[in-house]
Amino acid sequence: MPNLRMLENALPVAPLKIVAMDSAAKLGKSVNNYLVEFRKRTNTAYKEDPAFQGYCEPSYLLDAATPRFGSGEAKGIFNESVRGKDLFILVDVCNNSITYNMNGYINRKSPDDHYQDLKRIISAATGKARRINVIMPYLYEGRQHKRNARESLDCAYALEELASMGVENFITFDAHDPRVQNATPLYGFDNFSAYYQFLKTLLESVDDMIIDKDHTVVISPDEGALDRAVYFAGVLGVDAGLFYKRRDYSTIINGKNPIVAHEFLGDNLDGKDVIIIDDIISSGESMLDTASQIKAMNAKRIFILATFGQFNNGLDAFDKAYERCVFDKIITTNLIYTRPELKQKPYYLEADVSKFIAQIIDFMNHDISVSNVTTSTEKIHEVLKRYNDRQNFELN
Repeated sequence: MPNLRMLENALPVAPLKIVAMDSAAKLGKSVNNYLVEFRKRTNTAYKEDPAFQGYCEPSYLLDAATPRFGSGEAKGIFNESVRGKDLFILVDVCNNSITYNMNGYINRKSPDDHYQDLKRIISAATGKARRINVIMPYLYEGRQHKRNARESLDCAYALEELASMGVENFITFDAHDPRVQNATPLYGFDNFSAYYQFLKTLLESVDDMIIDKDHTVVISPDEGALDRAVYFAGVLGVDAGLFYKRRDYSTIINGKNPIVAHEFLGDNLDGKDVIIIDDIISSGESMLDTASQIKAMNAKRIFILATFGQFNNGLDAFDKAYERCVFDKIITTNLIYTRPELKQKPYYLEADVSKFIAQIIDFMNHDISVSNVTTSTEKIHEVLKRYNDRQNFELN
């Protein structure tokens, strides 16, 4: 646990409670387990003080639900008191595995359904909880973050709406464009990335990589992900490259302009391991096209890293591409729902971010800067050195 001494000398804002919405129940349990262990190890002398009431608990999960009526309408309800609590609500708006009954039909919850359920829980807690914080790993309507021509500005309006309902802090991961936080400039907005979790998962699964400028390259599949690729490449000490997407802006297919071609900007990839990093795998067409072109440049191995693996068009295209040796591994996080069949694929790895979320919650509950839990460059460099030297390699 980073900077444990700071936690031991700080008062919590209020007793901690977590609401894991049904969409994020599995992730919520994992986060809760880490928090229970953290608090057990915290060696504060003030645990018996009234200010630390509820500090060490067997569970921080709050009993809450959003039951549905037969018509499809719903409500938010707490089955225990939330008064005076520092409430963290965890929601996964991408989880399409949750169903409900409406007029005799089974419906799957859409992002809109999850967002409405979130508002119901906030509404049930407003005026009672000491503070309300929302952890939304995939930012609702995050891809509709800016207005072009006559269209809605969904993400900005959602943040504004939640803030007006009493939410004080928003915690998200790899926002498509973090500048959307300007919609609520007087409220907390923290945008995190899982670089260390990606690196840890990759190094644990591949034991013969040489991560330096001569053997590894980090590639951005488009200009939107360039900042991520440049940062990751800089931390790893390797070169970065970019694929520029040429689009047909006169045509709209499935709500977006189709890609005409990918143009590569970067150094020679011959015989090098390539890491492609992005925030989302949606349909995967663009990612697979990028990997195919990299493979045609005689790259040695290709590892695809994405924070959110949606795979909206299924896995058939990825299965066929893997059989053709287009890529070697795909790593996504457990921040959103992962379909069970994906976990069975020989090419898939999952990066666990639940411990990181637990650390974020613990520090925010103590009102301590969350910069204390972000991964330092020095820590990554130390891990890389141990890995490249093949000496006493252990990941925390």
